[in-house]
Amino acid sequence: MKEEILKKINELENQIIYDIIEVVKIDSIETKPESGMPFGSGVNDCLIKVLEIAEKLGFKTKNMNGYVGYVQLGEGNDYIGVMGHLDVVPVGDGWIEPPFSGYNKNGRIYSRGILDNKAPIMSCLYALYACKECNVTFNKPIRIIFGTNEETGMKDLEYYLSHEKPPIMGWTPDCKYPVVYGERGRAKFKVLAKQINLNEFFDFVTKYFLQSKDSGDRLGIDYSDDEFGKMQIREYELKMEEDKCVFDFTLSYPASATFLEITEQVRSKMHESLSLELIHNYNPVKFEKDCFLVRKLQEAYEEITGLDGTPVTTTGGTYAKAMPNIVPFGPSFPGQKGIGHNPNEWMDIKDIMMNTRIYALSFIKLAGENY
Repeated sequence: MKEEILKKINELENQIIYDIIEVVKIDSIETKPESGMPFGSGVNDCLIKVLEIAEKLGFKTKNMNGYVGYVQLGEGNDYIGVMGHLDVVPVGDGWIEPPFSGYNKNGRIYSRGILDNKAPIMSCLYALYACKECNVTFNKPIRIIFGTNEETGMKDLEYYLSHEKPPIMGWTPDCKYPVVYGERGRAKFKVLAKQINLNEFFDFVTKYFLQSKDSGDRLGIDYSDDEFGKMQIREYELKMEEDKCVFDFTLSYPASATFLEITEQVRSKMHESLSLELIHNYNPVKFEKDCFLVRKLQEAYEEITGLDGTPVTTTGGTYAKAMPNIVPFGPSFPGQKGIGHNPNEWMDIKDIMMNTRIYALSFIKLAGENY
């Protein structure tokens, strides 16, 4: 069965790459909401396109009012779920080729969203399609979920969970390999000051952020542990909001620290004229390394790649922060860093196909009958 499915995936390569290029050509940066398009017309166009492709592959689809779309193979409520996203971050400067061209050079595709996260979630769709075409029998339904707001708030997932049960297990193809058993916590804050208190404001920002290590040592929040590593502070932004000066920053914190401890410590360093507001917080996520889900995904990765699949943790933030029972799994292989969110975002065709093989075997490992 395994060899039959891998052969089928090889036969589908041209179709997989063609459809992925069609999807990455769509500018799906969030824009102003429109009727039935909560995140703008571009994001909606991309969702419609992906669901049309899924329907041509013979899947039943559902569009949840432009927030989320999904396909499902099999019947039942206790499903295995895979969730990726179709929205992308702004383009920025520095592109050699147009960012929504699907430019292919020497087997490498360049486009905003090719890695983060269009090709990976399409790989999951085609992995499930290959299983369907090879008549694999699953003991649980499998659902591929296409999110539309991962980059700017996860309101799509909030809407989804208000209408649907979460999966009993699954993954998001929006991080790295091997399988990720733990994510750091992530909290985003803003410091605000009235214009009459700009001296105190800039003193605080300069001393504790601009002239400090990104571990938060001067703030006294340089927590670390063996599994998750050191605290990281990033995503600084200075701006004006009405009549106030604002400084945004994001903390990627290890599980050895609590959100309340961090908040209290930061406040203790602030002048009384400054205020600290929370934009959002996602607590750390951690699975047991030897749980069924992590173990089976590790097995699939090792069988397909021949590489060491020892589970790892990540400093990143994915849908696993808010969707119960899923872990980050792929698409980036060891050594592939700094690609998503940057100019000339890329993904190699050979890696797209490798992802498709890994995801197909993962479906079989998790729910295949007699495997």
